[in-house]
Amino acid sequence: MGTAESNLGAVGRSAAGSELLSERIAPGILPKVLGPFDMVAIFVAIVLFANQASVIQAAGAAGFVYWILGFVTFLIPGAIVTGQLGLMFPGEGSIYVWTHKALGTFWGFFAGFCAWWPGILVMIATSDLIVTMLQFLNSSWLQQPWQQGVVIALVIWFSTGLSILRFRVTQNMVNVVFVIYGAAIAAVGLAGVAWLLGGHPAANDFSPSAFSLNSSNATFYGLVILALLGIEVPLNMGVEVKDRRAITSYLFWGSIVVMAAYLLLTWGAMVVVPQKDANSTTAILQAVQISLGSAVSTVVALILIAFFLFNTTVYNYSFARLLFVSGLDRRLPAAMARVNRNKVPHIAVITQAVITTVITVLTFIVFSGNPNLSTQVYLVLQAAVTVIWCLSMVILFVDVLIIRNKFPTEFKREQLVPNGVFVAASIFGAVASAAGIWVTLTGSWNPTLIANGPWLIIVGGVTVVSLVVAVVVYFLGPSRRSQGAQSSA
Repeated sequence: MGTAESNLGAVGRSAAGSELLSERIAPGILPKVLGPFDMVAIFVAIVLFANQASVIQAAGAAGFVYWILGFVTFLIPGAIVTGQLGLMFPGEGSIYVWTHKALGTFWGFFAGFCAWWPGILVMIATSDLIVTMLQFLNSSWLQQPWQQGVVIALVIWFSTGLSILRFRVTQNMVNVVFVIYGAAIAAVGLAGVAWLLGGHPAANDFSPSAFSLNSSNATFYGLVILALLGIEVPLNMGVEVKDRRAITSYLFWGSIVVMAAYLLLTWGAMVVVPQKDANSTTAILQAVQISLGSAVSTVVALILIAFFLFNTTVYNYSFARLLFVSGLDRRLPAAMARVNRNKVPHIAVITQAVITTVITVLTFIVFSGNPNLSTQVYLVLQAAVTVIWCLSMVILFVDVLIIRNKFPTEFKREQLVPNGVFVAASIFGAVASAAGIWVTLTGSWNPTLIANGPWLIIVGGVTVVSLVVAVVVYFLGPSRRSQGAQSSA
């Protein structure tokens, strides 16, 4: 803590150069504890949401085509670009650092905010998923919005407690849950196999015409992009990685796990549960219940609850690193750069918990009254996450092309793929991100609950307000006030 604060006064001198102050200081504050397996576990916790296979089932067999399109146009290009930038500039804060290198101070902060704010919204969404899983176990539980809000707040603060422990201790727990989570995903695939071996026909249409893409199911591309967001998040903790090879390892193996798991989960649900009966959040659990029985589905539901609990923890500690480096660079108050005796940025973690708790209380307690509130809030938050996070990814794919020209020596030293493949990945990724924004804003994920008109207004409103807040925070930040005072003098 003392080391960080003693160096904060030099921020004005450092910000003018290409190297951020946080790039020099953070390695001396935070311990190197993350290995390849840790990084894969973090990547999967961030990217692999099993319930997305339930959401995509509404697309029918076309959902498989959208998954593959998402892998080819977004996940794989994102892995290539993230690996390149992570090896060139393995600093704490990932896109915050990389955009600073490419576009300068303001855009670095703006991109960092666009990458951080979705993490806040997702913490509420993952906690909300625990409510949904509990309701799957017993439909009479947590019927009142205020009860749901209390559970969400408890999950957030439990994750906060885990996030400020010694990082190695917390990560060990995350790794254990990651392994168990894999067993739950396998159970969904096994449900599909058992259903077919039991002599049952597939519950949905798998004929060639069912795989066609059209305007009526185009919004599912946005859902796929949402499901694949977070490729760069493990490198928010770039200086805490023990071996630089862990960067390419997590991107390679993590991507394989994510692609295989999403296809398996979707297949298991599609084989067993008819579309007309499929719940948009718990269809994978329905598949296990129908095929393997209630006892097995209860175990899988409990595993998913444990996963989303620790998933919230991963979001909490990984996104807190963006506040931490912003504090070091005086984009935010210096208190954000403080670490506790466990060498964890506890003020940043607690700040996130306070923000998410306020949003939860306002949504579920103060302005409650809608019986479908839990699902509506989840959908809106996830859609806003998609739009804002996709915007940050557009910036990321632009960053790497600029950095390629600004730092040719460093780029060539760490070059992962031939130039043509690299440029294609950047273009595909940027276009896919922009397309994800468009289809998310223009098509409601559940028109029965929220029609297209209100959907555009609500999700677009959350997005615009969030971006305005980013600009305001930047211009009112400590470093800007300091520069203004110096100019006046």
